[in-house]
Amino acid sequence: MARERLYLFDTTLRDGAQMHGVDFTVTDKLRISKMLDELGVDYIEAGIPGANPTDTALFSENNKTKAKFTAFGMTKRAGRSASNDPALAGTLAAKADAVCLVAKASAFQVRVALEIKPEENLESIRDSVKAIIDSGREALIDCEHFFDGYKDNKEYALACAKAAYDSGARWVVLCDTNGGTLPNEIEVIVKDVVKMIPGDHVGIHAHNDTEQAVANSLAAVRAGARQIQGTLNGLGERTGNANLCSIIPTLLLKGDFADKFEIGVKPEQLTTLRHCAHSLDEILNRAPDKYAPYVGENAFATKAGIHASAILKDPTTYEHVSPESVGNRRKVMVSDQAGKSNVLAELERLGIVADKNDPRLSYLLEEVKQREAMGYSYESADASFALLARRMLGKVPDYFDVERFNVNVERRYNAKGELITVAEATVKVRVGGETLISAGEGNGPVNALDVALRKDLGKYQSYIAGLQLTDFRVRILDGGTGAVTRVLIESTDENGEQWTTVGVSPNIIDASFQALIDSITWKLLKSNAPV
Repeated sequence: MARERLYLFDTTLRDGAQMHGVDFTVTDKLRISKMLDELGVDYIEAGIPGANPTDTALFSENNKTKAKFTAFGMTKRAGRSASNDPALAGTLAAKADAVCLVAKASAFQVRVALEIKPEENLESIRDSVKAIIDSGREALIDCEHFFDGYKDNKEYALACAKAAYDSGARWVVLCDTNGGTLPNEIEVIVKDVVKMIPGDHVGIHAHNDTEQAVANSLAAVRAGARQIQGTLNGLGERTGNANLCSIIPTLLLKGDFADKFEIGVKPEQLTTLRHCAHSLDEILNRAPDKYAPYVGENAFATKAGIHASAILKDPTTYEHVSPESVGNRRKVMVSDQAGKSNVLAELERLGIVADKNDPRLSYLLEEVKQREAMGYSYESADASFALLARRMLGKVPDYFDVERFNVNVERRYNAKGELITVAEATVKVRVGGETLISAGEGNGPVNALDVALRKDLGKYQSYIAGLQLTDFRVRILDGGTGAVTRVLIESTDENGEQWTTVGVSPNIIDASFQALIDSITWKLLKSNAPV
């Protein structure tokens, strides 16, 4: 049986940019557009030309994407013609393959927000769609507040959608603008819409205010809609939009959809999904959601020993899809709840060969549990666990030994008379038979220690040249100023590999130094540095 074509419309760069704390430069938008295009989406809504300098500059150049590069704007204002509306003219002047305009589809919104007559709004929809088509572009209309409008005044909401379709809009997109509609309502309403507008001209645009955006999008497809609008990582206004990182793999990997529909994303492109999700977070300078479905670090993580044992026998016992299908990986966590199966699985993943009957494995498991009782967390610190395991199995070279370190923090006035705080550190290290002393200055004691330690490691200096610390997280494990502190340090190198190390101590500097030492040691080990 031939499968129906289902279209994906990405609005990360437009509606996703409405999320608090999200800002894109022109370079960011071009990079993300390229990434989305390679992923295989059908439309890339890149912004609002004329609304800000970034989007104006973006749409001033031809963007050669296979996906339809789409400009967003508003329908013409009431009381003027489409040709005499400056905002619409600015949108139509954009160098874009398609134009998506937002139009009110709620009698209440027309009356209260626009303060115009219902027929004037319908005229704006009709004339604006015709203007897009006359400009030679594909026309899309986002029917704003459609579902709330339908529940308030069904006839008028449907009239707005029909006006767009009858005027030639390729897509009439039904928007759950306030995000309060539930999946059962979505399905009933969309079924009603496709009685008068063919489903292959109907789209869904869902917001996540009730955590239903993905479910609502899939419900709309079941009811007959054939375009889904969404964003990478669910970015969007307030609580976000429908998350394409959840929708795309569901469409490709779940039989109810995969057997009936074809999308532009192919299985080989799906394997880049996790990379796309994390690349977006990197551009936005924020930590990826470790618990995100499909693409999160913990999406295929197992903590309980009995689960790990089953997974080693057959991964499908506790995995609904293969992690590799979305570019992710299985993660069997080592923690105080772990059994020997977890330890063996994690050792195998890290490339550490161990005999399951080796008595040292029991000692390793006990050591992990004791350390986690002290505050260590090896679930998140894979590199520190690997080093601990290798040390207990006798497989970590002694690259260097820190004999002592000293940190001084001083608050003073600089030459300009400004009050500043400066941290200085000195580290004494023995590398082989050589003693090295280095000093460093930083914006804090940990930064100063990092600078001093990595300034001169003798023969190992070239091996750590590409090492960078990308994240530093501190957690106080019990109350008071003398509390035990856990520090997690995330690192990366010139090859793009990432790892996390952990340190625990009542002294935050000591905890940080433990994690720092582990990070450098892991880098040397990975680089096969000579002893």
